[in-house]
Amino acid sequence: MDKFNNMQVFCRIVELGTFAAVARERNLSAMMISKYMAHLEKSLGVVLLNRTTRSLTLTEAGEVYYNRCKQLLEDLDDLEASTSQLVNTVKGSLSINAPIDFGGLYMVPAIEAYQRLYPEVKILMSLDNKPVNLRKGNFDISLVVTDTLDQGIVARKIARTELSTYASPAYLTENGTPQTPSELSSHRCLHYVDTPHGDSWIFNNKGTTEKVKNDWVFASNNGRALCEAAALGMGIVQAPKLSVRHYLENKQLIEILHEYRTPSLFVYATYLQRRFYPAKLTTFIDFLASFFEKKIS
Repeated sequence: MDKFNNMQVFCRIVELGTFAAVARERNLSAMMISKYMAHLEKSLGVVLLNRTTRSLTLTEAGEVYYNRCKQLLEDLDDLEASTSQLVNTVKGSLSINAPIDFGGLYMVPAIEAYQRLYPEVKILMSLDNKPVNLRKGNFDISLVVTDTLDQGIVARKIARTELSTYASPAYLTENGTPQTPSELSSHRCLHYVDTPHGDSWIFNNKGTTEKVKNDWVFASNNGRALCEAAALGMGIVQAPKLSVRHYLENKQLIEILHEYRTPSLFVYATYLQRRFYPAKLTTFIDFLASFFEKKIS
């Protein structure tokens, strides 16, 4: 069996956590993945993985071998990418992950404009509000809207927004306008789930972060749905300004609690640090920074 293939399989087992996950990814049987691993361990004369019915863990030798394998495979990818760039054509495939709202509202026009410049780059975009682990190798780039960043990744600011609180004119006429975050307890709130702040809303109270937990009446992981609900008068929503721009322009929503607005949130393009970055990645990130500077910053 090909040792290079076995090294790739071993690394993916470590990153995905199960033989079955790697088998699905490669469209092979779990038995074949087991054979690859058995052949690799036999050729090395060491056990790389401790296997139980419930978990896989690296042995001491396995951890050393994984780190060296990962570096070798990345070096090979870098070599292939740098060689292909000698023909001065940006091409290849990019896998990116983005939050549902940001991806749905803004990324498609950005990708369309980018691919007019670089038509030989294919882009696969997945939309998910939950953070992704770039080390698993499923994505080249993860776009995040956040005020905190994980350690060990490269992050490039591509846009800026504000986290503010909004309601429809009709809702405020009927229910009154809260003057402080504490008054939200007597209002109908529309909650965005799957955020780093959990069940709380975040406010800036004279330079101090204030968290307010509301008894929401409607929750969703889709900002568009929450903004629609707020525009219909169902309640008050807290959301990044970039998600409500259309509703503000049409006067369907107005901002409240202005003085408690949080400092700016940034949209980052995050990716793993490596010695060489392929042109498809660098041109895409540079393009996003320029594109969003003109569009939504």
